[in-house]
Order: sequence, then C-alpha cells, then structure tokens
Amino acid sequence: MKPARTKTPRKPVVKKGSQTSLKDPVGVYCRVRPLSFPDHECCIEVINNTTVQLHTPEGYRLNRNGDYKESCFTGLEKKFFAKTQYSFKQVFGTHTTQKELFDVVANPLVDDLIHGKNGLLFTYGVTGSGKTHTMTGSPGEGGLLPRCLGMIFNSIGSFQAKRYVFKCNDRNSMDIQCEVDALLERQKREAMPHPKTPAIKRQADPEFADMINLQEFCKAEEVDEDSVYGVFVSYIEIYNNYIYDLLEEVSFDPIKPKWNSCSTPMRNTDFVPPQSKLLREDKNHNMYVAGCTEVEVKSVEEAFEVFWRGQKKRRIANTHLNRESSRSHSVFNIKLVQAPLDADGDNVLQEKEQITISQLSLVDLAGSERTNRTKAEGNRLREAGNINQSLMTLRTCMEVLRENQMYGTNKMVPYRDSKLTHLFKNYFDGEGKVRMIVCVNPKAEDYEESLQVMRFAEVTQEVEVARPVDKAICGLTPGRRFRNHARAGPVELLVTEVVLQSFPPLPSCEILDINDEQTLPRLIEALEKRHQLRQMMTDEFNKQSVTFKAMLQEFDNGVLNKENYIQGKLNEKEKVISGQKLEIERLEKKNKTLEYKSAFQIEILEKTTTIYEEDKRNLQQELETQNQKLQRQFSDKRRLEARLQGMVTETTMKWEKECERRVAAKQLEMQNKLWVKDEKLKQLKAIVTEPKTEKPERPSRARDQEKAPQRSVSPSPVPNVPPLRLRHRRSRSAGDRWVDHKPASNVQTETVMQPHVPHAITVSVANEKALAKCEKYMLTHQELASDGEIETKLIKGDVYKTRGGGQSVQFTDIETLKQESPTGRKRRSSTVTPAQPDGAESEWTDVETRCSVAVEMRAGSQLGPGYQHHAQPKRKKP
Repeated sequence: MKPARTKTPRKPVVKKGSQTSLKDPVGVYCRVRPLSFPDHECCIEVINNTTVQLHTPEGYRLNRNGDYKESCFTGLEKKFFAKTQYSFKQVFGTHTTQKELFDVVANPLVDDLIHGKNGLLFTYGVTGSGKTHTMTGSPGEGGLLPRCLGMIFNSIGSFQAKRYVFKCNDRNSMDIQCEVDALLERQKREAMPHPKTPAIKRQADPEFADMINLQEFCKAEEVDEDSVYGVFVSYIEIYNNYIYDLLEEVSFDPIKPKWNSCSTPMRNTDFVPPQSKLLREDKNHNMYVAGCTEVEVKSVEEAFEVFWRGQKKRRIANTHLNRESSRSHSVFNIKLVQAPLDADGDNVLQEKEQITISQLSLVDLAGSERTNRTKAEGNRLREAGNINQSLMTLRTCMEVLRENQMYGTNKMVPYRDSKLTHLFKNYFDGEGKVRMIVCVNPKAEDYEESLQVMRFAEVTQEVEVARPVDKAICGLTPGRRFRNHARAGPVELLVTEVVLQSFPPLPSCEILDINDEQTLPRLIEALEKRHQLRQMMTDEFNKQSVTFKAMLQEFDNGVLNKENYIQGKLNEKEKVISGQKLEIERLEKKNKTLEYKSAFQIEILEKTTTIYEEDKRNLQQELETQNQKLQRQFSDKRRLEARLQGMVTETTMKWEKECERRVAAKQLEMQNKLWVKDEKLKQLKAIVTEPKTEKPERPSRARDQEKAPQRSVSPSPVPNVPPLRLRHRRSRSAGDRWVDHKPASNVQTETVMQPHVPHAITVSVANEKALAKCEKYMLTHQELASDGEIETKLIKGDVYKTRGGGQSVQFTDIETLKQESPTGRKRRSSTVTPAQPDGAESEWTDVETRCSVAVEMRAGSQLGPGYQHHAQPKRKKP
C-alpha cells in the first residue's frame, strides 16, 4: 500500500497591521451649519471648541410623524432633558471656513497618504445638514475633496512617473512597466478616437473651475525625492445596497431593444442601469470593488474632471426636506502608488515587491431621514429604507467593536449585513486613520434626528483603530536622483584648474626679427613639455580617481553594512518594543476588564443599597403606621376606660342608693316581724293568764275584715338602725404570705363574705420585688356577667423561683364571688291565702312588695300580718 499523502499545513496568514499594537481612537469632529433663516428656532449651541449643547425646543416634543406636540414632562424631567452636552475632538461653528476645516481634519490624512499610510474620511448627518457641501464644496469655496487633490499634486508634482508606468490589475495591486512599454501604451491610448483620460494641460471646465482654483498653497513635508509616484482615482456609489461604478462608460443604443430580468424587451426610451459590482478580498485581506474603473490622473484639474463626470451620474432627488438630496452613499478613492528609483536614479526600480500602495477614501454618506417627514413614496421610500438600514448597520458595527475593545469580548462584527460596512472592513480590522465629520443642522425640526446622530458619534469616538506603521527602507543610497545629474561639471572644472596651475610658464612668443629661429623651437619645446606634463597628470589623476572610486565604493559598502546592522538592531528593538506594547495592551485590557468588573460590582452594591434603603423606608413607614394605629388604639382604650369609669361610677351610685333603700326596707320588715311577735306573745299571755270559760267563738273573716281598720298609707316611723357590718371570712391559706394584686380599675363591691388575707402585700401592678417576698399570688379580676351583675374572680397561684434568678407564677385555683340583687328574684307565697270575697285569685308577690305590706301594719291591730300566717285549726274527728 502506498502511504497516504498528507497535506502541507497552510501557513497562517498574517493580516496587515497585525504587528502593530498601538491604536488610536476614531477622530470625530462636529460641524454646525448656519440656519437658513435667522428667525428660526435653534436647538444646538456651541459651548467651546470641543463641546456642543442640545436644547429641547421649549414647549414641544417631536412626534413620530415630525409634528409639534406639547411636552408631557414634569418640571424635573424638563430640567433633565432640556440640555444635553456632547464632546468631540473639535467643534467647528457656523463661521468656520473650508480651509480651517481642511487643515485640522484632512491635512494629516493626505500627509499620511504620501508617506504610504491609508486613511478614511466620511461625513455623517441628517438630510440637509451640509455633508455634500463639506466634502465637495461650492463655487468659490472648494470642499475637502479638491483641497486634498491640490495638496497631493503640490507635493508630488515634480516626482510623478510617466503615464502608464504603473498599470492596474484586477487583484487590487499594481504592475510596473518599463519605459518602452509605457511609451507604446501612451501611443496606443492617444491614437484612440475618444481617449478615456483628458490631457494634462487641458483647461478646467468653467462649471467647476472655481472649486479647484484655490488661493492657498498646501504641501506635504519630507517627500521622498528618490521615488516616483502615480495617482489613480475611482468613484463608486452604494445605491439600495448595490455598488455601481460612476466612471464606467455605458454604451446606450436607442435602436437596439433592451432586455430586462423577465426576458421581455423594454421600451427604447427607458434607462438601462449599469451592472452592479461585487466586493472582493485581496491577498492582504483588503476589500475592494472588482472591475471598478481606476483612472490615472496627473493634475488637480484632471482628477476633479473625472470626479465631476461621475458626480453627474450620482442619484439625487428632490425631497420634502432637501431640494437636492443624495439618495446613495458615494465613495471617492484616491490611490497613491510609490516606487523607488534604481541605483543610478534614472529609471524606476523594476521590483514589484518595492511598490507601496496607499489609499484615501472620501465618503459622502446619504442623510438619515424619517420617511414621514420627507413624505417619501414609491422609489423614494425604498431608497430611504435602504439608506437607514445601512446606517443602522454601521452603528451596530461601531457598538460591537466598542464592546469588544472595552470589555475584551469576541463578538462577531456584522460587516456583511451592508455593502457600506463590508467595503470599509479593513480600515477597522487593519490599520489606518479614520476620521468622521458629524454635520448637524441646528433648526428645531431636526432636534430628534440630531440627538440620534450625537449618540452615534459618542459611541464611534470610543472605537480604536490600529495605528499605521512606517514603510520599510528600500536599502538604496538616498539622494541618488540628483547626484548623477550634477556629477560631470564640478569635477572637470577642478581638474582643469589644478592642471593649469601646475604647468610651467610659457616663454615669450614675440618675434621681432624675421630671421629669429630660437623663439619658435623654445615655444614648441615648452608646449611639448606641458603636453607631457598634462598627460602625466591626467594619468595620475585617473589612477587617483580610480583609487578614490574604490575607496568611495568601499565606504558606501561600509555605510550600507552599518545601515543594515543598524536596521537589524532597530528591528530587534522594534520587536522588543512590540512585545512590550503587546504586554501593555494586554495589561490595559485587563485593567479595563477589572474596571468593568469593579464598576459592575459597584453597580450591584449601589442597587443592593438602594433596595435596602427602600426596604428601610418601607419598614419605617410601616412602623409609623403601626405606631399611629397603636396611638389610635391607645386613645380608644383611654376613651373606653373613661367611659367605663363613668359607667362604673354611675352604677356604683345607683347600687349605693339601691342598697340603702333595701336596708331601710329590711329594717322595716324586721321591725314589723318583731311587732308581730310581740303581739303574738301578748295574745299568748292573755290566753294563758285568763281563766278558761267557754270556748270563744272565732270571728269570721268577713266580719274581721269589716271591723279591721284601714291601714295608713305611710308606714310608721322606724328608728334609725345602724348599717350592717360586712363579715369577712378567713382564707384557707392564711398561714402563707400573699401578693394581693388588685388592679386600679377594679370596682369596690359590697359582697357579704369578703375574702380576708392577713399579712398580704397589696399591689396594683405585679412586680418582681413583691413576688420575691411571698409564696402565694392572688389576682382580683372583675367582669360583667350575663345578667348584668358584677362578677369577681380570685385567681390564685404559687410563686416559684426560676434558674435565672427571676420569679414565676403557676396558677392553681379560681374562686368566684357574685353579687345578686334581691329585687330580681320572684317567688310565690308559701301560705295559701283565702279566697277573696270578689272571687279574685291570689297574685304573685316579690319580697319588696311583701316588705312594703309589712311596713304598713300597725302594732296592736287585730288583723295583723301574724294572723294571716296562723294555721287553720284542725277539725276534730267525729
């Protein structure tokens, strides 16, 4: 069997800019356009050169449909939302000129472009905020784009390569052609009937001549004089999330019918849109538009003419908010190609690896807008939806990038959701400088849109982009462009001067005699000597020149070796520095992570504290509520006690009167009983002492009733009898020492048998000191019985000592004392009253009635009460 073939492991691709560790934040600038009408309400105020403040228009808040609405905020909310401040790298007010804006924002980007570094500059804002004016400009006041072109050609004008020395390919890179191939290419293009590129010396179109005829002269510093440069421009637009080449020449044949996507012929008068382009990724992982037209330009006029030609094809429309509103995102790319000269300084070095390509992208974004404010319909509505969707994707990408960089997360950035973000992916993942100009309109109607723009700018400022690195030195001797041009002249003059000074003087050449034959031979001999000396000196000079050239070459080699050695050392130092920078970056990320965790923990603690404080407030409120409830209950209790005390006092007085009345009635009854007994004794004495004659005849009751005297209405006077003393009974536990607990609210009753406990400690409130001295405990408790009488309960118990040194009571017995009123009892007389003459039956009588009857009888009456109680004499049996 053949051994299985193993695949060669793929080398990891090192992305451009991965070696760099230094990062710079995205530079965000703000430009405030002037109000169209000075009397309009303004909602944006420039505080200083870095801060703007947004004012909520007084008395209104924007609805979804953009109309005015009265504010529904409270006073505190109005104060909070009325003013909001936002900070930028720099703020440009309404009086800022295009030159001031260019010097601060675009000048550093062009300088980096000439030194081989990429840059991105885009304008962002709502519709009508001045983005296109900032980027393109107006007649007499050129914008950032023409000024960038002017600075580029002012810097590299004398160092430009001839046309077609650099040639574009389809892989986002450049090829180098020799002088002969470039010449043939130029002749071929010039022979075409309609050349694609205008001539260099052609005058600018009067339509845009005022924009590029700038009075200011701007030039980059430290331009490499030993290199040649080429400038290529391209212009695209992103319309409805499709990419179109604005410089593409689309042939239009009005006779030949056009075919749409449904394979049906279209009308000849219909416009056939150009084919959309696709995005590709080159070997350096940079995104580019495949098949895009790139035009080589040699002057500002030529470059701006190309831009103006594409600008006329850009989609613009008249909307409710802007007369010429951009309906697409436009991207104007300036690509600068740089290649070193050879060792002689005459021709371009034919090594593709030595080519440096840098690009500056100038982006004019379409304005974000609300469709209900622009009153968009049909195609305008679809355009607005795509514009807002692409800007929303851009905002999402910025937020994810910011979160990944600040918190160390690794979320996927959704570049591919939009062609706009996908095209500029390499700027944020690779290296370069990114600048954004936020254009705002201060009118009150754009307040809500301006607020969203400010929030997006605030997020974008926190995104960091890798700083571009300097290009590597090609290793050739610097200054070679001008060294060979100035080599011949000074050397020849020096040699001639030295030779003339070292020649012997010539003899006199005057011939005074015609027969003189010595002057000419002497002159010839002197000239021959001078010639020989000159030849010798020339040979010696040539030898010394060769020796000097060898020494110079050796010196150059030594310098080159030293440069290589120094470059190696520098590379090592750069590696060390890169490692240290990576470590610093790691520590910074760790520090940010710790800060984030600390902030998170602090936030949790603050929330917990807030919850605890809220619970504390709730408990305090509940405590206050309970206190108020207890106060109300205490007040009700006091009121009830006062009412009960009044009732007790009233009842006591009532019972005192009733008792006095009953005692008086009882005294009268007892006195009557004594009188009756005395009468009976008298009768009995009379019967005993009198002699027995004949049996007296018992008078009839009817006759007795007739003879009985009428009773007086009022009873006879009764002597004052002292009140009865209450009797006490001795307790069964009289030998022990008691605590007699009688609450202050008890009512003093007059129960006949009152308990009496000797040697008792009487208290109104039980206390530990009294309990410690006694063995028994008695509590007097009173309550109202069901029949309305007061019932007294004596609750008894034993006192014990506890382990903790205190006292406890164990109840063992309950004794009940009840007071009853005799008027409430009704009973029937025990004696049988005789029938009344009128035949009426005897009635039920109570004690009170019978007492009153007894009181009315008089002593000595023949028909007293005792007579009624006499039993009937028994009849003898026959």
